[in-house]
Amino acid sequence: MALKATIFRANIAIADMDRHYYQDHTLTIARHPSETDERMMLRILSFGLFAHERLEFTKGLSTDNEPDLWQKSLTGDIEHWIDLGQPDDKRIRIACGRAQKVTIVCYSGNSAAIWFKKLNGALSRFNNLQIINVDHPSSQEIARLAERKMTLQIAIDDGLLSISNEQKILNVSPQQWYPSNH
Repeated sequence: MALKATIFRANIAIADMDRHYYQDHTLTIARHPSETDERMMLRILSFGLFAHERLEFTKGLSTDNEPDLWQKSLTGDIEHWIDLGQPDDKRIRIACGRAQKVTIVCYSGNSAAIWFKKLNGALSRFNNLQIINVDHPSSQEIARLAERKMTLQIAIDDGLLSISNEQKILNVSPQQWYPSNH
């Protein structure tokens, strides 16, 4: 018998001073049986970073041809494709061909750095790609905020992000790996 997804509910207040986006969202998140709290919470964090009225979670891990989140236009075109982890070159190429903008959010420390170094030479052909890294200690702390029913606040100011619940405030500084800021 196949295991079923676990349903999480999150009320999120987003205050993004960088993009002037201030909105509350009520999210229902299906956590795949093989997904960790860390990965699920990074999906929520990614939602906060790129929040938009049409940004939505997809079927994610259970579907190969969809990202973790996407924003579609009113006509169904993919405006923003957001993947978590370390996708291979082929998946990145497909995503960049299908979407106006592609963002990859890495989070697994040393293995993410090795993945990026291996892939870095092939990235120059993708002008609609952005890669962001959340350091491993931060992603593990964010995982500890996971609850079946959550109320979270996400604030973004000058590229710095804070995510909090009633008990804890975490400050996260996502690094932009690609394109580099140099």
